[in-house]
Formats: sequence, structure tokens, C-alpha cells
Amino acid sequence: MSKKINRDSFSHLGIDFQIRLVAQLLNDEQFAESIIDIIDPNYFNDQSLKLITSLIKEVYEQYGNIPDVGSIEFRVLDKVTNEIDQKCALTQLKAINEANLNDSLSVQEYAMKFCKQQELTKSIKQIQAIIDKGEIERYDECEEILKKALEYGDAKDNGIDVTDNIDDVLSDDYRKPIPTGINGLDELMDGGLSKGELAVILAPFGVGKTTMLTKIANTAKNLGYNVLQIFFEDMPKQIQRKHLACWSGIDLNDFSLHKEELKELAARKKSEPGMLKLKKFSSDGTTIPMIRAYIRKLIAKGFKPDLVLLDYIDVVQPSKKFDDVNVGEGSVMRQFEALLGDLNIVGWTAVQGNRSSIKAEVVESDQMGGSIKKGQIGHFIISIAKSLDQRDNGTATAAILKSRFSKSGIILQDIIFNNSTVQVDMTEQSSVKTHTEYNKDKQQSQQDTVTALLNSVQKRKQVLGGDQGNQ
Repeated sequence: MSKKINRDSFSHLGIDFQIRLVAQLLNDEQFAESIIDIIDPNYFNDQSLKLITSLIKEVYEQYGNIPDVGSIEFRVLDKVTNEIDQKCALTQLKAINEANLNDSLSVQEYAMKFCKQQELTKSIKQIQAIIDKGEIERYDECEEILKKALEYGDAKDNGIDVTDNIDDVLSDDYRKPIPTGINGLDELMDGGLSKGELAVILAPFGVGKTTMLTKIANTAKNLGYNVLQIFFEDMPKQIQRKHLACWSGIDLNDFSLHKEELKELAARKKSEPGMLKLKKFSSDGTTIPMIRAYIRKLIAKGFKPDLVLLDYIDVVQPSKKFDDVNVGEGSVMRQFEALLGDLNIVGWTAVQGNRSSIKAEVVESDQMGGSIKKGQIGHFIISIAKSLDQRDNGTATAAILKSRFSKSGIILQDIIFNNSTVQVDMTEQSSVKTHTEYNKDKQQSQQDTVTALLNSVQKRKQVLGGDQGNQ
């Protein structure tokens, strides 16, 4: 006869699930705060995990915040007097700190549903006891018991009053943007991008998305901010070299001639305020929840990014399966935006242009590869285009396609855009036009070309006619 599985705890899911769940509690504050009231240490069948979960709840109840691994470790050392129990708890804590967080979303969803179901079961028993006693006058109480059980796990954000923090609202620098360091662009962006905001660079392959993101990351580090630059296709050494070029102005191809100078520069930058961390993720299977879990882990270890750059978001996979690919791509961008808002971080990413964007003089919104929903979510979108001549002379054409905080529809032709020295400057250009002016000039240029061609044909006919007359 088969043994009945106990589904009143996490034991049937195995120890690996339980370790991953506790890791989520310590690394994802938003998730932890949503489940902390209803997760019972007794749901874990491992005594050390029971202890660690109890300590997490204890810290939250006493201080109102979720502790990190180090905080739990010193509490274990302080409170657990039995040497064997202490050693077991520290071993599990080490496993939690090293836990694989790749499948974080499904772990969180299952744990939340399990805990809410347990609360619902408890509430039903309470209500049944009231009903069995025939206490009709307690109907409203039954309703409240059920309502409370159904509300567990909801986000603890009750909104704000419209008049709250009015001094900050009226402040001229209420956005507190982080500049890009690209002359001309910061002015067009009203100083740069603020925390919680998302900007998108749209460009065909090979134009310089990584160059621009590296320039922005480099500037933020120079200003003393903590920066996380995530990439999928480049190697870390390639990105490191780009930052050295950005700092020094030395062409990437000439590094071998300036090794000592670049070493001294790197050492000096390392000692300056702000940290710039590079992280390469797999180009196969990475999701935003995985990136969120990684950032949470960095925060737990003392590194809180002010700015995250994702190079590029087309590589990121949806965290669940969608029948419509476009819906999945929109979901990825929405998750990234939510991450920025939840963690109070500035976000930059890049999107690949479609085939028609490769030869375009100006890359438009409808030349975005894949789902247009990716562009709808961004607060700011800038496109970069390069003709063959521009590739040779280190220039490009930029277009501000969307801006929620400043003017859009601006086209800057022949800006400085040098991939070899990682230099971008939008104050140097041949012309600045609105989208309407650009299209009008383009139509006029096309008309002039047609007129010149017709005139050439007409002259040729006259010459040929004259030759025939002479014969």
C-alpha cells in the first residue's frame, strides 16, 4: 500500500525547493514582505530551515525589514548554543547563500499559493465553527475572516495622498536624473534619466548599441554611482577595454602602445567613489526574474546599483510561455520596468532594429525588431543610424523617438559616434531638425533628384533631335 504524501508542508517538494525558497526570502525583499506574515516555519521539515525562517520572521517583526544572510548568520551564532545544531544551521545557511535562483518565479508562485491555501483552510475552519454554533449575528465576522485570508500575499502598497511630500513635488530637481555624459543628449533629456525610468536605444546590429551603453555606464561610475552593466554576447574583457578607451580616449587598436598608462588609469579609477560591475549572462534562457534575483543577491552583499544597463533586452526570455511571441517580448520589457521601479534603479537597454533599419538614414519606431510593445513601455527612446560614409568617419544620425519628460521628434545628423574610442557627442552635428522638417527636406531632395533626372532626359532628347536634323 502506497504511503500518502503529506501536503500540509513543503516536505513533498524536497529539500532543494525549501533551500531555494529561503534564499528567495533573503534575496527578494518584495516577495519576502508579501509572504512573511503567512509563511510558517513549521512548513519546513528540516530543523535548520525552520530555525532560519523563524529568525527571518523575528527580525521583520522587530525591525520591519528583511535581514540578509550575514544578519542571520550572527544570530545563529548568538542564539544557538548546541554545537551540532549551530553547525547544521550554518551549513544550511551556506547552501542558501549558494542556491541556484534560476527558477525563482515558479518557486515564489508555488510557495505563495501554498501559504494562501493554508490560510484559507484555517479561515474556513473558523467560519465553520461559527456556523456550527448557529451564531447568525457573527455573519459579518465570517465575511471579514474570509476577506482577510484572500488578501494575504497582496502587495503592501496603500498608495499616497496627492498632497504628500509637496516640497519634493515642487522641487526643480524632483527627478534627480543621472546624466548620460553625452553632450547634447543630457540637455534633450532634461538632465538624464531618473530612478524608476527606462530608456531604450534602437539600432541595427553593428551600429554601436554597446558603445553607447558603455559610455553611459562609464559616466555614471565617474560621477560616483554604483553601476551594473549586464551583457550577453560580448566577453567581459571586450567591455573592460571599451571602458578604458572611454576613460583615456585612446583608440582600442592602439592599447598595446599605452599599457602602463592604462594600468595606472585603471588603478586610479578603482580607488575613486562608485563601483562599476560587469556581469555576463547566458544568451540562452536568461529571464528578468533571474536578473532580479542576481541584483537582490548583490544588494544583500552590500552592492546596491543606482543604474542597470541591459545589453540587450531582445536576448532575455519570457519567464513563462506565451502563444504569441510579441506578447512575450512585451512581458519581458514590462518586467524590466517593474524591476527598476521596485528597486528604485535607473535602467537603460537596447533593442535590435529590423532588416529595413540597416540601410535607413533615420531609424523609426516601426523599424524596431519584434514587438512594438517594447517601445510602448519605455520612457525614452533614441535611435541610432549609420550610413556607409558615417561608419568610415565615426559619425551617426540620432533621433529622439519618444520622451515622457522632454521634447521628442528631433533628428540630429552627423553626430560624433566613434566606436573605436567609445566617444559620443551630440553637440557636434551637421544639423538638428524636427521630424517634420527632416521629412520635408527629404521630400524636397527627392523632388530635386527627379527634376534633375527629367531635365537630363529632356536635354538628351534635344541633343539627339538636333543631331537627326543635321543629318
